[in-house]
Amino acid sequence: MRILDNLNIDFISKRKMAYFISGGLILLSLASILFRGLELGIDFKGGTDIALKFDDPVEISVIRTELDNIGLGNIEVKTFGGESGILVRTELQSVPTNIYSDMVAAIENAIKEFQPDVEISVSDSASNSVTFNLANNNLVENISSYLYKNGYQASRLDDTHLIVRVSLADWIEEALRNQMPNNRFVVQKEDHVGPKIGSELKQDSIISVLLALAVIMLYLGFRFKFVFALGAVVAVFHDVIITLGMFALLHGLIPALNLEISISIVAAFLTLVGYSINDTVVVFDRVRENIKLHKTADLDDNMNRAINSTMRRTLVTSLTTLFVVGVLLFFGGDVLRGFAFAMFFGILIGTYSSVFVASPFVYEYVQKSKKRIQF
Repeated sequence: MRILDNLNIDFISKRKMAYFISGGLILLSLASILFRGLELGIDFKGGTDIALKFDDPVEISVIRTELDNIGLGNIEVKTFGGESGILVRTELQSVPTNIYSDMVAAIENAIKEFQPDVEISVSDSASNSVTFNLANNNLVENISSYLYKNGYQASRLDDTHLIVRVSLADWIEEALRNQMPNNRFVVQKEDHVGPKIGSELKQDSIISVLLALAVIMLYLGFRFKFVFALGAVVAVFHDVIITLGMFALLHGLIPALNLEISISIVAAFLTLVGYSINDTVVVFDRVRENIKLHKTADLDDNMNRAINSTMRRTLVTSLTTLFVVGVLLFFGGDVLRGFAFAMFFGILIGTYSSVFVASPFVYEYVQKSKKRIQF
C-alpha cells in the first residue's frame, strides 16, 4: 500500500466518464425495479413464523429440503436458540384448502382407529382448527387424550365438542414426524404476520431510510457547507438505487443468492448509508483542510489532493470490510446471503461514489454557480 502514499491521479477530470458509468447503472437499476420488480420477503408480504425445538441437533439443509417437498411455497429456515432449534418462516397465513381437507380426514381416521363405532360429525371448521361433535363427555375426554398422545393439538371444548388445531405448525409437524421419527420435537411458537403489519413495516422502512438521509444532510450542512451535504446525499441515493436495482435484476437469475427484500436487507441498506457517508466525510474533511491551506489553488486541485491523500485509507478500510462480508456471502448460509450481498455490493459502489460522485457533484455545482467556497 506504500505505492498509494504518493498517488497523483486527476480524478476530477475523469468525472464525465464516471457520469456515463453511473448514469448507465442507474438506468439499468430503475428499469429492473420497474419491469422486474422487487421480491418482498415475509416481513413485508405477511406470513407465519414457526419455532421448533428438537431433542437432538438437526441440519438446516435437511429440514429445508423436507419442507420444500410438501408445498409450503417460499420459506426461510434458520437456527433458533441453538443447534436443536429451528425457525421456519413461510408466506402462508393458513393451511391451503386441499391440505386442510386431508388433515381433517386424517384426524377422523385416527378417531375411527381408536373408537371404530363412534359417530362423529364436523360442527365447525375454521382456518386453523376443526371442531367435532361427539355423543358425550367421556368420548370427548378419551378421544382428546388419545389424539394429544399421538401428536395432535386436541382439547375439550365442552361436554359434546372436541376442538383440534389444524394449522401450518400441525402440517409441518406431520411432515417432519414422518421423515424424522427418531428425533422428537415440539412447536414452541406460531406467530402470524398479517398483510397490514407487513404494509406498515414497508412504510416504516422507507421512512427510516429517508429520515436517516435527512438527518445526515442537516449534520453535514452544519459541519461543512450545504452543497457538501447535498453531494453526500446524492452519492448515497446513487448507492442505494444501484444496489436496490441489483436485487431486482439478479433475483431468480442466480439461485444461490437470496435476494428478497426483508427487514435484514433494510438493516443492510441503513448500514450502507452510514458506511458510504463515512467515506465521503473523510474526503470532504480533507478538502476543507486543503481549501484552508491552499487558498489560491483551484478547487479541482484541492479535491484531487484530498482524494489522493485519503485513497490508502479508503482502500484499506473497504478491502478489510469486503473480506469479512465476503466470508458471510459465501459461507454464511442462505439466511445471511441477502444481507451479505447488499453489504458487499454496496461497499463496492459506495467506495466508487465517494470518489467519483460526491466530490464531482460539489465541483460541478461550484463551476455552474461561479461561487467560491470558503471556510
